[in-house]
Amino acid sequence: MFKTIEEFLTNWGHESGSTQKVLNALTDESLTQEVSPDDRTLGRIAWHVVTTLDEMMSRTGLEFEGARHDTPVPASADEIAEAYRSSSAAMVAAIKGQWTDATLSEVKDMYGEQWPIATVLGILPSHQTHHRGQMTVLMRQAGLSVPGVYGPSREEWAEFGGEAPEL
Repeated sequence: MFKTIEEFLTNWGHESGSTQKVLNALTDESLTQEVSPDDRTLGRIAWHVVTTLDEMMSRTGLEFEGARHDTPVPASADEIAEAYRSSSAAMVAAIKGQWTDATLSEVKDMYGEQWPIATVLGILPSHQTHHRGQMTVLMRQAGLSVPGVYGPSREEWAEFGGEAPEL
């Protein structure tokens, strides 16, 4: 759990940057990739990550202009990536302008439970990390190169002139 706004913003800088790299690697054609007809497509998961910023953070009372959670999935990968970029930047600016470290202890109704804002800020990056993992599997199935997040991807190892470690 974060004890200061600055701790969150430092973590968010890395995590949102990693999410942006994954979203930037999507193509319009890849958005329809699915595991099964009963599951979300790659585009739907990506859009869910984008719109969760609005959906989750609006429950805390934070006010900012972000991609709305009740809007349809765009058909353009570039539009999804740009929506994340602008929503994340707006969220960060709002946190800096509207909250202090004391705000982290405020308790809010989140999905029928009472969560301190520090808990919300802890769950937000974990939520997108979970979905980034889903997206990278679907990206592989769609034939896309996957960017490294917590280390080099197979493609990045090759660019470095090395071989990826054996599995």
